[in-house]
Amino acid sequence: MRKQVTILDIQKMKDEGTPITVLTCYDYPTARIMDGCGIDVILVGDSLGVVVAGHENTLPVTVDEIIYHSRAVMRATPRAMVVADMPFLSYQVDIPTARLNAGRLIKEGGAAAVKLEGGTNMADTIRAITSMDIPVMGHIGLTPQSIHRMGGYRVQGKKEEQADRLMADALAVEAAGAFAVTLEGIPQKLARKITEALTIPTIGIGAGPGCDGQVLVLHDILGLCEKYSPKFVKRYADGRALIADAVSAYIAEVRSGEFPTEAHSFN
Repeated sequence: MRKQVTILDIQKMKDEGTPITVLTCYDYPTARIMDGCGIDVILVGDSLGVVVAGHENTLPVTVDEIIYHSRAVMRATPRAMVVADMPFLSYQVDIPTARLNAGRLIKEGGAAAVKLEGGTNMADTIRAITSMDIPVMGHIGLTPQSIHRMGGYRVQGKKEEQADRLMADALAVEAAGAFAVTLEGIPQKLARKITEALTIPTIGIGAGPGCDGQVLVLHDILGLCEKYSPKFVKRYADGRALIADAVSAYIAEVRSGEFPTEAHSFN
């Protein structure tokens, strides 16, 4: 039986200097492929609102939708550690609501941990959830659920005051009991400084190579999302062209009568 990746393994990777690999995933077949490749952490991200459901941002995503996709991923019985995003309004209202929704993501979704956005302002919430023995991954810097306050997807921490606040946020997240923290859209020097200051792992996205690990949205690295193309994304395949070629070939063969053939028919 394959050994399941746990928060202890993730911490050991930081301690030993082994980079941690994280990708988003929202369905069963993709989870099987990714897990077979040896990914360390699968994130059922609220990014599904944009890359799967077609929304302009992550705000419309619900807890039930995260649970649905988490269940699909878990049916692949991945070796990777599965972390479920806590969507907007699932934890900001009050602590009892946050605890209930975190519990649902574990109990109903099958995830091993949850991720929520916010630093010092969410420390009490993180502490309350971890007190239930639910592992929490923090998320600071560019936090997509705060898009309206930030005025868009803007790099955070360029000014000294912002940088000091992000360092305080990171330390608060760690002190509250988070097992890791995502650093999104912050200058690489600041990300490295935060990584060196924390004992828990940092997972970067648009935060440079100085983090303990990296996370990207799967649809971005496959070239399947045309809504935006952030600077920090590297496209590893042209998935859109691959799918388009297959669909076009299917349409042409059906119309020409080339498909189906005797080989694809029953007698």
